[in-house]
Parts: sequence; C-alpha cells; structure tokens
Amino acid sequence: MSWTKRQFVEAAFEEIGYANYVYDLEPEQIEGALRRLDSMMATWNGLGIRLAYPLPDSPEFSDLDTRTTVPDSANAAIYMNLAVLLAPTVGKMVSQDTKIGAKAAYDILIQRATQPREMQFPDTMPAGAGNKTWRNNQDPFLQKPIDDIDAGSDSDIEFY
Repeated sequence: MSWTKRQFVEAAFEEIGYANYVYDLEPEQIEGALRRLDSMMATWNGLGIRLAYPLPDSPEFSDLDTRTTVPDSANAAIYMNLAVLLAPTVGKMVSQDTKIGAKAAYDILIQRATQPREMQFPDTMPAGAGNKTWRNNQDPFLQKPIDDIDAGSDSDIEFY
C-alpha cells in the first residue's frame, strides 16, 4: 500500500517526538515539511534513486493528500531522513537511533539504485572465429561500440 505525502510528514514528526496526541502541528509547519520532503525526493531523483515519487512542477502545486507510488521498502528511508531534515527547524535533537536508521535505510536505497554500467567491447578487438561478420564487410574487428543513452527506468525518452 502506498503512502500519501501527509503520512510521510506525520511519520517524520513522530520520529522526532511530535506525536499527534500531544502536539498540534501548525499548517505552516506541515507545508514547510512538505516542501522539504519534495526537495529531498527531487535531490534523490537527481542522484539516481528513482522511487516513482510524484514531484510537483512548483511548490505551490504540491498536495499533501497525493498518494505516492513509492515502494514499501523505501518508506522508512523517506520519513527517517525527512525527520533528520526537520528536527533543526523545530528545535529538536534527532536521536542516535534515528540517525543510524536513516543512514542504513538510505544506504539500502543506494545499493538498490546502483547498477553496473554495461560494457561493450572496443572496436580494436578482433572478432574471432565465432563472429563471421567480417565476410560481409571485410572488417576482422568488432563493430564500433554504440553510445548508450542514460535515462531513468521511470522516464521516457521523447524525440522531437
């Protein structure tokens, strides 16, 4: 089940000790936390950690009740790292357990996002006996490598 942006914000405030039954959060605090959540997710997206989080075009267009399509395995990383970002804004200290958990969850996201780059043989390598393309073009070497296009798994390439 995917979480809403509001659930991430509330979980982050709970992580730093602002429970709903004790503290009433001001709308300005919630909106500020939403902006920090969106900017954190945009930064992660830029780093290659693509979680299919719906990024708004502008901070004014972000909605707290938007359902995200983030995988459940990334929820803890999101709200714990958001709690680390939010704590100084409300004058709270983050517990050591939260910092360790946030770092461990973020490291798992990085490990899952990292994929080895596909290697191609250079065009100076002989084709060998199993590769008979040299009969057609009289070139005993492999073809030139094709430049790969770097696009995320959640984005489409548009040709104009």
